[in-house]
This record gives sequence, structure tokens and C-alpha cells, in this order.
Amino acid sequence: MANTTTALGVRRIGDAGLMDIRGDVTAQSEPALAEAFAEASSGGIRAVILNFTALDYMNSGGIGLLVTLLVRANRQKQRLCAYGLNEHYRQIFELTRLDEAIAIFDTEDAAVASAR
Repeated sequence: MANTTTALGVRRIGDAGLMDIRGDVTAQSEPALAEAFAEASSGGIRAVILNFTALDYMNSGGIGLLVTLLVRANRQKQRLCAYGLNEHYRQIFELTRLDEAIAIFDTEDAAVASAR
């Protein structure tokens, strides 16, 4: 059962599959994130882009799920990118060194351009 505090939308722009994340990302978000990632990463795309502009909260369980998505993207030879992180979550990405594996961009346009 999907976590009711996590809402995900999936879009495609060129060679990128975008996941629009709204609400909280916790361990309970796993089914919703896995389903959205499967949809966003299908069809020969080069990058999956996580849109965090509407993120309310993410805990260590949510960070763990991002690592799972990173492993899946790497297995499919796709990049995992993100944009819309506020300063707090950017610092968490730096502290956990996720910023070295997940490319972080300031805007959607920059993230999508990186997929080309």
C-alpha cells in the first residue's frame, strides 16, 4: 500500500523521465517510489530526474530509498539527477556524499539538459 503522505507524478521530457515528488519521503514511501521509478525509467530514457521542489520531509529511510533508486538506475545504465532541494537537504546530500552519485541541479531545465 502506498504511503498517503507521498504523492508522485511522472513525466517525460526528451531523454529524461521526471519524478515529481510531493509530501514526505520515508521508508513507507517505498512502494510508491518503486512504481514511479519503474515508469520514469522505461522507454529508453538516459536519466531519471527527481523533482524535490514540493518535498515536505525526508528522513534516513527516505535517503535509503534514494540509494536503492541509484542502484537501479546504475544497473540500467541511466543517470539519477535531482533538482529543487532546499538548503537543508542539499547539506544532507553533501554529508552523506549522495551529491557525488546523484547529480544535483538548481533548475529543471538544467537537469533535463544534462540528460542529452
